[in-house]
Amino acid sequence: MSSLPTNIVIREVGLRDGLQSVQTILPTERKIEWIGDAHAAGLREIEVGSFVPAHLLPQLADTAELVSYAKTLPGLFVSVLVPNVKGAERAVASGADLMLVPLSASREHSLANLRKTPDEVIAEIARMRALRDAAGSKTLIEGGISTAFGGTIQGHVAQSDVLRCVQALLDAGADRISIADTVGYAGPGAVRELFEKARALAGERFWCGHFHDTRGLALTNVYAALESGVTRFDASLAGIGGCPHAPGASGNASSEDLAFMLAEMGIETGIDLSALLALRAKVAAWLKGEALHGALGLAGLPKNFGALAAQATTM
Repeated sequence: MSSLPTNIVIREVGLRDGLQSVQTILPTERKIEWIGDAHAAGLREIEVGSFVPAHLLPQLADTAELVSYAKTLPGLFVSVLVPNVKGAERAVASGADLMLVPLSASREHSLANLRKTPDEVIAEIARMRALRDAAGSKTLIEGGISTAFGGTIQGHVAQSDVLRCVQALLDAGADRISIADTVGYAGPGAVRELFEKARALAGERFWCGHFHDTRGLALTNVYAALESGVTRFDASLAGIGGCPHAPGASGNASSEDLAFMLAEMGIETGIDLSALLALRAKVAAWLKGEALHGALGLAGLPKNFGALAAQATTM
């Protein structure tokens, strides 16, 4: 335990990565309630949406309004996803704290998902950096490397390709780097090895790990990433989300399951699990008929959980 981080940040991505993957278009007032309840439960980083054309993702058309509301909540760090310079312009104008730019380490996945090669995306990020700096904005730019362990289109992705993307993003001016197992190809051995090498390149600019539970290894992979020193992880309430190029995928790591595992290990997240489960129940009702995931939402907290968690923190 002594070699693991003592504090971890969970970035809730259900409002973006989750909702873009379901058919239900959640009303803005429900999303605002979600953000408010998540903040009240102790979450301090939330990805509230994406600045993409509304006709492509009508589920996320109200992102600017959500950023505006989220920025009123004390201590909340507000992220958005942007696919291009136009999206970056909107992110800067919104006052978001961070814009996440997806970059696939797989050339084939990049062309299918973004219609650009990885090198073209990196060039776009350099233009976003110039735009951001010219505007005098403090919005951080995060380059999110997806399909870092492989994908359904290309299959295996070489570790060297991922590390090349890490260095190229740093050179292009990205403030932060994150690495994602977009379709659930990773195992703990590969995660530990790649994350250690990526941290050696990026240092504290290595910002976040993002895991999908396609083959039931999301939390195991988080543990391996913890061993490499990573202290921030994306997760989605009720495990919603996925990738259109990953048939059969079960979605993101579940926020409530991840928070529960970390609490049991005595690692501080600042999250009130009972409040988070209450929010999960709300979201489940709002998304009736959609596929939800995660074990804690079904089983609930153990009766003696408070005592066990307190004991873990003293070990």
